[in-house]
Amino acid sequence: MKLNVAAVRACYPALADGYAYLDGAAGTQVPAAVIDAISDAQSAGLGNTDGAFPASHRADAITAGCRAAVAALTGGHPQGVVLGPNMTTLTYRFAMTLAKDWRPGDEVVVSRLDHDANVRPWVQAAAQAGATVRWADVDRATGELPAGQYRDLITERTRLVAVTAASNIIGTRPDAPAITALAKAAGALSYVDGVHATPHVPVDVRALGADFYATSAYKWSGPHIGAVVADPGLLASLRPDKLKPSPEEVPDRFELGTLPFASLAGVSAAVAHLASLAELPDAGTGAGADPARLRERVLASMAAVHQHEQELFEVLLAGLDSMAHVRTYGRAASRTATAYFNVDGRTPRQVAEHLARRKINVWNGDNYAWELTGVLGIRETGSAVRAGLVHYNDAAEVDRLLTAVSELAR
Repeated sequence: MKLNVAAVRACYPALADGYAYLDGAAGTQVPAAVIDAISDAQSAGLGNTDGAFPASHRADAITAGCRAAVAALTGGHPQGVVLGPNMTTLTYRFAMTLAKDWRPGDEVVVSRLDHDANVRPWVQAAAQAGATVRWADVDRATGELPAGQYRDLITERTRLVAVTAASNIIGTRPDAPAITALAKAAGALSYVDGVHATPHVPVDVRALGADFYATSAYKWSGPHIGAVVADPGLLASLRPDKLKPSPEEVPDRFELGTLPFASLAGVSAAVAHLASLAELPDAGTGAGADPARLRERVLASMAAVHQHEQELFEVLLAGLDSMAHVRTYGRAASRTATAYFNVDGRTPRQVAEHLARRKINVWNGDNYAWELTGVLGIRETGSAVRAGLVHYNDAAEVDRLLTAVSELAR
């Protein structure tokens, strides 16, 4: 099923400014439905949770609805959805909690493919516990993260394996199920960074084998809210540091302070928007939609999103690779629609500034893929330019980018 891209684009007020928003890998624009949901929540009046009055009841309902929406998006359980300001903050939270049980001689496995938010919290927690960090390496030529190496990296002392579901700069989608299966066989937990994968493919945390799956709503048309999805029983076995009177229940005890309730309403609206993209018949987007039906619609829509983005990406990548003055990075067999490239004789910042003058938004730099840009040997020279496609991008924007990059030929 193909997306009606013109109809999709009409949902996004920001796209009317004439810019090509090819910066989706750093954060997407939001549809009017999300803006309205946040505004409506604020307009109705909100109180803190568990109160005796209607404004508090609204906050309770919004929070429960947000957990259910994230569960529908990821295939998790609503009571296993931990909410927070962003993935980085939540990952530090879980690293500190899990590391309480680590001892000298224990091991943690991280990868050089990952965003630093799924590396540094674990490295630092391991250092504090006296645990050993073991590194999974990336094939420099292809950008692949070979799953076979984990057979040697994971041992009976491994306590946690952290791996991305998709690289945020070169798009590589490693064989996460194979990696998490090896972790599980050794008795280790797995923490999968799904921030870059979730906007581009259908997600099923059970199929991934992830004990913890992290995602950020602002990467899939929502507000700046992060979530970690886990089995409620696993969460119940963990004891994070918290204030004495704060809730003991799961998942509440992992959430520091008061949640931003209006933004949570925006998260639910973002999931409903994603679920509507495939334009299935009998598609209701209300907050009270049947969870199983919402999940079905999400999967259908995200399959259509993946197809649309991959069709555009083939054109984009072929166009960049055809230019003698351009070098692209990454050749993995399975990738998101994310191009990372350099232009001869120009710094990445100069390329981004040239594109900005053509009203094309892209990012330049390491984009927090600290280890990977080091592997590629480009970190010290400004790394590269990133153009990330999402579901509201169209063929005309890809053509604009290719034309603008071709202008930089020496």
